[in-house]
Amino acid sequence: MKYVSTRGAGEPVGFFEAFSNGLAPDGGLYVPQGFPFLPSDLLTDEPLPYPALAWDFLSLYDSDHEGDDLIKLVDESYGDFSEEMSAPLTQLSDNLFILELFHGPTLAFKDFGLQLVGNLFEEQIKRTGESINVLGATSGDTGSAAIHGLAGKDGVNVFVLYPEGRISKLQERQMTCTGAKNIFPIPIKGTFDDAQAIVKELMGDLEFKDKMNLSAINSINIARVLAQSVYYIHAFMQLPPENKGDVNFVVPTGNFGNVFAGWMAHKMGLPVEQFVVATNRNDMLYNFFNSGLYEAGEVSPSFAPSMDIQVASNFERFLFYHTGKDAGETVEQMAKIKTDGKLNLPHFGRDNFTATKSTDDDILRNIAMVKEKYDYVIDPHTACGFQDLDQNKTNVVLATAHPAKFPEVTKKAIGEIVTEESLEALKEKTQKRYPLDATAAAVRAFVEKNAAE
Repeated sequence: MKYVSTRGAGEPVGFFEAFSNGLAPDGGLYVPQGFPFLPSDLLTDEPLPYPALAWDFLSLYDSDHEGDDLIKLVDESYGDFSEEMSAPLTQLSDNLFILELFHGPTLAFKDFGLQLVGNLFEEQIKRTGESINVLGATSGDTGSAAIHGLAGKDGVNVFVLYPEGRISKLQERQMTCTGAKNIFPIPIKGTFDDAQAIVKELMGDLEFKDKMNLSAINSINIARVLAQSVYYIHAFMQLPPENKGDVNFVVPTGNFGNVFAGWMAHKMGLPVEQFVVATNRNDMLYNFFNSGLYEAGEVSPSFAPSMDIQVASNFERFLFYHTGKDAGETVEQMAKIKTDGKLNLPHFGRDNFTATKSTDDDILRNIAMVKEKYDYVIDPHTACGFQDLDQNKTNVVLATAHPAKFPEVTKKAIGEIVTEESLEALKEKTQKRYPLDATAAAVRAFVEKNAAE
């Protein structure tokens, strides 16, 4: 499999190069040249063990690793999940299911991509003999998952930007209490979009990127998106046969990477009726899928902070496919977004996407409703997935994080706090943070000073 940039410049590259570059040299995002069909045995009624399914899927996209090496990477990435199924499907009613994506080491769906990415970076360092510096931005869970995958590893330093005061306290502690000397959590005064813009600017500076040997952890890295496609197939395999005919995947969405991963699996043959893009009060994607207008507004802090995003970086990949893989048109559309702050596609065909939005009050109501009706506690991001469900379809709601990561919101909604042992232990540890101004210049200087040698 080869990968091309959404902006069309350069020759196709293999998996190793697409992964290590993160962002393409022309500023675009890497996408596979084509979508291979899923082998028919991946859609059988008998679920495969998660690592076996991940190997089967990733081997379709990674022709650079030997088979045994890929097996080892997959086993190391998913071997310490707390559930045997890794992503178990829990049935709440006849046609309502929860896909539990919070059984990884940092209790969030980002573990599925970033445990693999961490091991790929370690393997890259051993293969090339070169140290790397990993740069990323997080609205909460990406940073902690990436840090867990790379803390204490030789030859790599990790720099993670996050919006100060706009993530949960426990999310911050997961990043700042590791004690690892190669981890640099960087709070900035601003939003996640500000942090993401800084990362894109630095990754787009090819001279600086080459000098620092920069790599990306955000979902601009295609390896992360591919890894997340696996659990959609895993969920479908776990469904009862009578529920496989009209499946809606309901995906709490901020940066569009998670739902795009599912859409990729659908294009490979996974039967999906609709993908429901479930947004919070930052409803840019909701507006787009209902009107064709993509316009970033001001970020509003919410009870679902990991979704407090108004610039969805993976949207460029969707535009590329929406234009029929026309890189020139994609470049024009991205330029309109950059110069005008919006893109209007009045004749936009939604494919099989629809969208919902939730206010903070909706989030509290949905948490309380699920607890009362099903005796099940969800986190505030997952709560967005319960808004305006189509009762006539089989709904698989992606549970993106453990509710214990957001104790204040769950207490407000149901009058109780859910706890988790590893999170409770963080409360006794000392935090280490490196606050910086929200400018590319400040982050550039900090990376240069603390780069891995």
